[in-house]
Order: sequence, then structure tokens, then C-alpha cells
Amino acid sequence: MDKQPCVYILSSPNKKVLYIGVTSQLKIRVWQHKKKQVDGFTQKYDVNILVYYEIHETMQDAIYKEKQLKRWKRGWKNTLIESMNPNYEDLFEEL
Repeated sequence: MDKQPCVYILSSPNKKVLYIGVTSQLKIRVWQHKKKQVDGFTQKYDVNILVYYEIHETMQDAIYKEKQLKRWKRGWKNTLIESMNPNYEDLFEEL
């Protein structure tokens, strides 16, 4: 399977909780979140709906963007998500 560095945002079903992560295998990683195979925050708060992702040239670029996004205010994150996915639909199936 090809590896492609990317940063992604998951949401809880009620859209109140967001999670920002980075991976080189987005489809596999999101599937792991959906199947609750990732212990911790996403499992505890039922955060498994892929609402945003960005593909990057290098893992270093993806990690840099992840760190940036984690410092953003919630409103900025919502605006970013809505630029790609105004209805917060699960983008997992399009991967």
C-alpha cells in the first residue's frame, strides 16, 4: 500500500469534539479509529468521523501542519473543515 503523509481531523457524531492527527496511511488509520482499535482520546469520546484531511509532500510537512492546527481556535478549525466539507459528512468512503 502506498504511503502518503497527511493531516486529518475527526469529529464526534454530535460535532462537539474534534481530533487532529497525522499519518502516512489515512484509510487504515481512520478505519482503526472507527473500529476503536486506537486507545485513548478518540475511543473515549467516540471521535471517528473523518471530516477533513490534507495530503502533504513529506511527513515533516504534515507534522508541522498538525502542530499548527492544534494551536488554532475552534472557530478557525470549523472554518477550515467547512471549506472542504460544509455538512461535516464522513469522508472515509471517498478515500
